[in-house]
Amino acid sequence: MSAGVGNRIDGFVATYFDREIPDPEGLPRYVAPLPEWLENLGLRLAWPIALVNLLGTLFGFWYYAGQPLDFAAPLIEGQLGAAPAAAYPLIPDSPVATMFIGLSLIAWRLDLDAGPLHTLAFFGCIKLGLWTPYVQLVLNGSQGIVPWLYWFLILSHLAMSVEAFLIHRYARFSVGSVAVALAWYGFNDVVDYFWPLLSGPHHTWLRAEPIVAGGFDHSVPAHDFAAAWAVVLTFLATFLALATRVEKLKFDGRG
Repeated sequence: MSAGVGNRIDGFVATYFDREIPDPEGLPRYVAPLPEWLENLGLRLAWPIALVNLLGTLFGFWYYAGQPLDFAAPLIEGQLGAAPAAAYPLIPDSPVATMFIGLSLIAWRLDLDAGPLHTLAFFGCIKLGLWTPYVQLVLNGSQGIVPWLYWFLILSHLAMSVEAFLIHRYARFSVGSVAVALAWYGFNDVVDYFWPLLSGPHHTWLRAEPIVAGGFDHSVPAHDFAAAWAVVLTFLATFLALATRVEKLKFDGRG
């Protein structure tokens, strides 16, 4: 879409969502790849985007609970039903990520000081927004899942990765906040793939892993590829967050 058309769309939306938004800082494309009009549009629509993400969180927990369609016992099945309750925060990574970005946008609109939340949202959107499409397209394939859900998972997660690049307009990515996000997502990588603390697996069940007696076969290459991509994305999110901080400090110095 050309900048002219994008600016007209942004201008139209601004007539209905006219609350002030932060000025762009002219950051380099490698940390701010979205066109300015799209950043503006996303920030103007912060409330509806936050609502969509929180609804996505509810959908995600329903998905991880085996997609129950009634209230008959057992209510929680699927991957959550197969895990101890203490492991629940470690399993539904994508729903937690959409919760982070939804709450981050709300906190910004309410002028709340929520630096760690904003950085957790950035990490979650980068990591899960890019991990899930890779797993679905490269490792799992479309077998064993209805087509609408397969493509919904891919496209909705790619949208998460786009949302990540709205956050730099209102967040500073302090070193302490990056440390919090790195600790959380690094811990998830460890317990998901390398050292499960509770009965697992804690990572999303992979259809590419065959079912064997006692669970899934984690010795197949798909498990290692999923783990490697998760770790790479944690490093990528850390680099982008710190690089964004450096570029914003440069902008402040110029100002």
